[in-house]
This record gives sequence, C-alpha cells and structure tokens, in this order.
Amino acid sequence: MKSTVLQLDIQGTPQAWISLEQAALHYAADSVAWADGAGPLAVLRGGWNSVTGLQSTLSVHPIVAVRGHSRVNLFDVPVCVTKGKLLRRDRLTCAYCGEVHDERVLQVEHIVPESRGGPYSWMNLVTACAACNARKADRTPEEAGMPLLYLPYVPNRFEGFLLEGRRIRADVHEWLAARLPKHSRLQ
Repeated sequence: MKSTVLQLDIQGTPQAWISLEQAALHYAADSVAWADGAGPLAVLRGGWNSVTGLQSTLSVHPIVAVRGHSRVNLFDVPVCVTKGKLLRRDRLTCAYCGEVHDERVLQVEHIVPESRGGPYSWMNLVTACAACNARKADRTPEEAGMPLLYLPYVPNRFEGFLLEGRRIRADVHEWLAARLPKHSRLQ
C-alpha cells in the first residue's frame, strides 16, 4: 500500500491527498507551515555531510499544512457524488426499509426519478436495497407510500475526504473526524 499524506492549507482546510514524495518536496522547499499526526509517516534518509559526518534525514508527517494560497476555495468545489461515497454517507443503510446491506446489494436511488428530471445530486440521491428500489420504481416516495427514513445532505469538505474510501491512518481519520459537523452520519 502506498502511503499518502493529507495536504491542508495553512488554515487547516483539506486540499488533497498527496504522495510521500510530494510531501517531501514541500518539506525540502520549506513550505510546510505545520504538521500533525501521531508521528512521522516515514523518515527519508539522504546523503552524508562531509563536515559533520551526519546523514541528512527528513521526517514526513501524515498531515501537512502548506504555506501559500489555497488551491481550493472551500465554497466553490462541492464534493463530487459517486456511488461509493453515497453508500458510505448513508452507512450502507436502505433509505426505505432501514436495513443495513452489503455494498453489492445496494443501489443509488433517485428520490425524484431521473425520468422526471430528478438530478444526480447529493440532495436527490439515497441508498436503497434492490427490493425497495424496484418497489418504488418510477415514482416519488410519496406516490409509492414509502417515506424516507433519513434525509439526504451534502457532505462538507472534511466528510468528502473521509468518504473517498481510502485506507486512512487512524490518526488522520481521527483528525478529520474531529472536524465533522455534529449532524454528520460519519460520526
């Protein structure tokens, strides 16, 4: 598994998952404002100093805040919708029967059917099991007599990074989870 580093802007807003090598470049360029995590993700070793006889080392932490302007405006870039992220947002729970299912059984369900102009968006999509999705068919929940057990919502940026489904180190997961809104289903 390749190690990834969570890159933040100087204010602590997640910007991207970057490689260990990209993080090392930020350290070498002295653009890391601060770092966090339970300890170094890796210690990179370089050459030997001919005067001191010491080998150069660079400790790369799993969370780095980079100086400079933010690459991403928090309000301009919504978290993109994917089936995997939607299933994780809804905790693998069918919005109609409330049962928790395996990922393979669950489907993306339009609240307002796509055939009626319902968009593929966070606020119009929920997770549904195949049986409930077939029963609801091309109707709204009200028409089908199948009320939603939970409401959809648009994940914020911190939730978006958790929803990507990466293998995230426990300390990085805790750091992101500590910044989730109180209403988040990812708590």
